[in-house]
Amino acid sequence: QVQLVESGGGLVQPGGSLRLSCAASGSIFRMFNVGWYRQAPGKQRGLVAGIRRGGITNYADSVKGRFTISRDNAKNTVYLQMNSLKPEDTAVYYCNVGPMDLGSSNSYWGQGTQVTVSS
Repeated sequence: QVQLVESGGGLVQPGGSLRLSCAASGSIFRMFNVGWYRQAPGKQRGLVAGIRRGGITNYADSVKGRFTISRDNAKNTVYLQMNSLKPEDTAVYYCNVGPMDLGSSNSYWGQGTQVTVSS
């Protein structure tokens, strides 16, 4: 069982920045694919960014050039640096880690952290 603890959400003005962190328990984090999803009210949860165990990253088109995902295997932590935030980025952000595809049935989810972009 892997436990995930997320932090870094909050209220920010449009154009601002936030950095989300997700710390995982256990010693095999480096073997996992990791990523961030988000879910806005009334919408389905969708992948924002992912980083595979080998370091390859992928991003949703809506965040390319603004968000950066990174991982620190020594700290069992994955980060999401969010710049140039827009109101449409408002959502609950969830960390997801697992040995197979992100979001699969054998992956693990964090509890979620609220990001609100508003003036």
